[in-house]
Amino acid sequence: MKKVMFLMAVAGMFAFAACNNTPAEEQVVDTPVVEEMVEETPVDSMATEAVEAVAEEVVAE
Repeated sequence: MKKVMFLMAVAGMFAFAACNNTPAEEQVVDTPVVEEMVEETPVDSMATEAVEAVAEEVVAE
């Protein structure tokens, strides 16, 4: 009788351990795609010409 009760206790432990053993569903979170915003700054033509003139002077030397 002791052996039967011991086996029932072991079987009960396995039965309770198996309850609700399914993995939780992964929640899918829809994240919107973020596009990078690039601001274009106007280039000052006088500054560009000045830099080119200095570069030409350096090359000439």
